[in-house]
Amino acid sequence: MLNYETLKTKDPQNLRQIIRDGQYDAHTAGLAKGYLQANIVILPRIYALDFMRFCQRNPKPCPLVAVSDTGDPYLTTAGHDIDIRTDIPIYNIYRDGVLDEERGDISPFWNDEMITFALGCSFTFEHALLKAGIDVWHISNNKTVPMYKTSLKTVPAGPFSGATVVSMRMIPENRVDEVHSICRQFPLAHGSPLHVGDPAEIGISDLAHPDWGDAVPSLPGHLPVFWACGVTPQAAIQNAKLPLCITHKPGHMLITNIPDDAEVPIIKA
Repeated sequence: MLNYETLKTKDPQNLRQIIRDGQYDAHTAGLAKGYLQANIVILPRIYALDFMRFCQRNPKPCPLVAVSDTGDPYLTTAGHDIDIRTDIPIYNIYRDGVLDEERGDISPFWNDEMITFALGCSFTFEHALLKAGIDVWHISNNKTVPMYKTSLKTVPAGPFSGATVVSMRMIPENRVDEVHSICRQFPLAHGSPLHVGDPAEIGISDLAHPDWGDAVPSLPGHLPVFWACGVTPQAAIQNAKLPLCITHKPGHMLITNIPDDAEVPIIKA
């Protein structure tokens, strides 16, 4: 496997090729500076319209940036030569709403009824935080951002419903307002935070035990800051109990060719 620090120098095309070749299967936080990363949901056409409604009704956790043609594994509007079957480090395979297995290649599961949805990811704005001199602990320590289910409910659509999932970063107390201003510039990557401070107010009982990712230590003079997270659909998929649905493993994203400051997330041929 290639070294994480080496990968930070690679552009999206090279990163996807490295992932496709099986040379990297870890988290993508801190990679592809200047480009949008995306959460992925792949499901049969019969459920696609309901899922699109779910995204439209919950734009904060589910900012829709790309949708494939039915049966087409190439996500042409998000980048050059993106093969959704191979270009994510690790995929989660759900059967009847239960996480059944992880894979690095989903080619055996692909068929002419599949549709891919790409949703913006908070990894995108982290480069702006780093540029502003705000440390992002999970990047500097080569960990996966912690993610938590909350008591905040999504707006249902068809079989899709459930809790909003959030990601958390410890932010210096005197820079929280600045972080709001920075992140507001990235609506395709969840935008400004949903909540600051006491996690119990949004139904999180223990920051030391995230539902996904790695715990972050409490830091003196810092506050926990929570953003809506693109793992929210994975909670909805568990509730929907679809016979088959495929997502990214949390933290292991699709790297697109869409600039992180794009107003319209479309790459034209």
